Amino acid sequence: MSSPWTKLGHGFAWFFNLQLDPYGQREAESNDSRNASQSHPSVEPYDEKDPTAVDWLVSVTPTPRGIFQYLYRLFPFLHWITRYNLTWFIGDLIAGVTVGAVVVPQGMAYALLAGLEPQYGLYSSFMGVLIYWFFATSKDITIGPVAVMSTVTGGIVSRAETVIPDVPGHVVASALAVIVGGIVTFLGLARLGWIVDLIPLPSIAAFMTGSGINIAVGQVPTMMGMNSKNKRFSTRDPTYRVIINTLKNLPYTTIDAAMGLTALLMLYIIRETCTYLAKKYPHRQKLLFFISTLRTAFVILLYTAISAGVNLHRRTNPLFSVLGEVPRGFQHAAVPDLDPRIISAFTSELPAAVIVVLIEHISISKSFGRVNNYVIDPSQELVAIGISNLLGPFLGGYPATGSFSRTAIKAKAGVRTPFAGVITAVIVLLALYALTAVFWYIPQASLSAVIIHAVLDVVSPPNVVYQFWRVSPLEVIIFFAGVLVTIFDGIEDGIYTTVCVSFAVFVFRLFQAKGRFLGMAKIRTIGDLRRTGSESQPLSYDQNNSTAVGLRERGAISTYRNLFIPINHEDGSNPRVPVAHPYPGVFIYQFSELFNYPNATRYLDQLTTGIFKATRRTDPESLGKLGDRPWNDPGPRKGKVIIDDTDSRPTLRAIILDCSAINNVDVTSTQALIDVRNQLDKYAQPDTVEWHFANVRNPWTRRALAAAGFGFLRPGGKGDAEAEAGRRWKSIFSVADLADAASPLSSSDDDDDGRLGKTGTGEKSSAARVDEEIGTHSSPSVDLSDAGSRPAPVYGLNRPFFHADVQEALDAVLGNVEVRPPVSKAQEL
Repeated sequence: MSSPWTKLGHGFAWFFNLQLDPYGQREAESNDSRNASQSHPSVEPYDEKDPTAVDWLVSVTPTPRGIFQYLYRLFPFLHWITRYNLTWFIGDLIAGVTVGAVVVPQGMAYALLAGLEPQYGLYSSFMGVLIYWFFATSKDITIGPVAVMSTVTGGIVSRAETVIPDVPGHVVASALAVIVGGIVTFLGLARLGWIVDLIPLPSIAAFMTGSGINIAVGQVPTMMGMNSKNKRFSTRDPTYRVIINTLKNLPYTTIDAAMGLTALLMLYIIRETCTYLAKKYPHRQKLLFFISTLRTAFVILLYTAISAGVNLHRRTNPLFSVLGEVPRGFQHAAVPDLDPRIISAFTSELPAAVIVVLIEHISISKSFGRVNNYVIDPSQELVAIGISNLLGPFLGGYPATGSFSRTAIKAKAGVRTPFAGVITAVIVLLALYALTAVFWYIPQASLSAVIIHAVLDVVSPPNVVYQFWRVSPLEVIIFFAGVLVTIFDGIEDGIYTTVCVSFAVFVFRLFQAKGRFLGMAKIRTIGDLRRTGSESQPLSYDQNNSTAVGLRERGAISTYRNLFIPINHEDGSNPRVPVAHPYPGVFIYQFSELFNYPNATRYLDQLTTGIFKATRRTDPESLGKLGDRPWNDPGPRKGKVIIDDTDSRPTLRAIILDCSAINNVDVTSTQALIDVRNQLDKYAQPDTVEWHFANVRNPWTRRALAAAGFGFLRPGGKGDAEAEAGRRWKSIFSVADLADAASPLSSSDDDDDGRLGKTGTGEKSSAARVDEEIGTHSSPSVDLSDAGSRPAPVYGLNRPFFHADVQEALDAVLGNVEVRPPVSKAQEL
């Protein structure tokens, strides 16, 4: 008896005139399941049930345990902090101190890039490393000011000065950090970390390369002292203009160049020398690594000492440009000002700022996670970087993200846990309170050299671009487009260019997806017949005399099997290998990409075009009178022969769709499939085309196809070939022995085939053939009459046109195509 809810649903359906079962799916699936069970009484019955919207809602509705796990995962340090030990602390101490020695000069230098005073770089560095470890899933990442984000911030601050000149630059930078942090935190809490994967590697490389060139070129005038006394030109112009202006102003070079060029040269000499000595003296590699890592601190200390010796008694008129006064402590700590005027001043640049934060941090963390054999959670990383940017402005910080150079140093220094960030924060804190008097003497040209040295490391070398070319030449064009736009326009437009072009290429490839007609090739696998004295000869099992023989005598590992490859060898297979359609009028078509609304029409146009070329109309007389025929397919003229005896092309019988590349379908693609089915049914009438689907793994996709009338034998009706007199469908499907009866790779000796036909027998499964060939002893035969060891079907018996693989689909077609009676004079001829 139907439940009240069912009756209510039927009432709504009657009122709104809904067709609940337009293809007779319930009746058909019941008949198909009963037919299969009767044909194979030894097989355990199984009918597939469609997933429902209620099931989906239940799966996505959070449970109390799920909510607890979500909150628990927001604080990853809880997973390891209870196991923290002295060994870990020593590793973290060394790494934290090493990074601290690097982040202090870099932080001040990057603050100058952002158009701010140097102390703001220290504020951002302190909050970044202090907050990150609470939420981190990467032990290597170091949060703080970076060159690219500082440059983007500097551009925003510079433009805000013209719009809101009464607002200090650091206030604008802090407001930007809060807004960016809020957006990124939301993305992380919503578990949208996968959004970063929309930006491909060539786009990231182009962005980093263009930005590196942009920043390095912009620092050359400061390093050469051209703008030290008088600002002759803006270094925030497009890169090509900065290059031109730099060359024009070379005569105005000052003594700052001596402090900058020699510092840059020394940085490279130390690095290359340490690299060379590490190869020559491997036992000194650790010591040389720390020397190389601390080269920035060494150079800054050296040139600060030189500057102090020169400018100690001429602070009012230093010989060359120095950093100047750096306030002690956190003197700019305050609640960020989020005035609408300030926010509106950088709204247009906000997407670029968010993208920079995302791609720099996630790409670096993923890279080091792969190198050091751990997995990061991109969404949780967004939470970490977002909260760092939300809290940093309360101490005066500006937008920060993951630093590639400092992360590499931290990883090589032997960091053990994210707690190393706390050690780095202590170093930055000591610098803010104990070293600010020394900071006054740091030469600005030397800081520019540090920046140039750091950013040139992110420029992609030619070998990387060449590897891009070998893998995907089209993406090299995207790479150079991003670099050129960055050089001739700006970093923001370079980011937008690479992201938009990459997305356009992705969409183009999706729209231009190309299917393939597959043919069948008969192949076998052979082994390496060479034999060395140190290895034993592989054995094969001789079925006739039950003795093991060597592969040298047999020359093969497995017996012949079918391989389905493109009919025209467009996959690069050997063109000498014969490939043909498996049966006249039977076609195997493989989808190469997703099957959704962008490419459904293109896929199915290719399918119908290929079928029309390879087949003829089943019954030309079905065209009717000339005036009743369609204009685009009128058939032969009046008086001409309708049935052409010279046309050797077969008629269309069945189509097998290989859906291994398809995860889901939508309404548009399903409707397009229905339209093509109707079109081909008219082409093949009075016969009906069989549609078989292989490798459909998603139950929602099978539900969608079944709702469109695919997957089952539709109940008899006018024109349905399934209703032909004397026709009975032979059930052919794949089964698996249950775990308690046999191991997964075992097979029985007599009647153990993995694919059952109507009589329950067939050729042996591939596993059995391989076992017999290589000499593996099979497990005892499975008695199909034993209820405890009945084989189970892989997929539901109620949908005989959904198959586990292409071979099963082909077996089902060939097992039934011969028993289909001729339905036209053309077929009788």
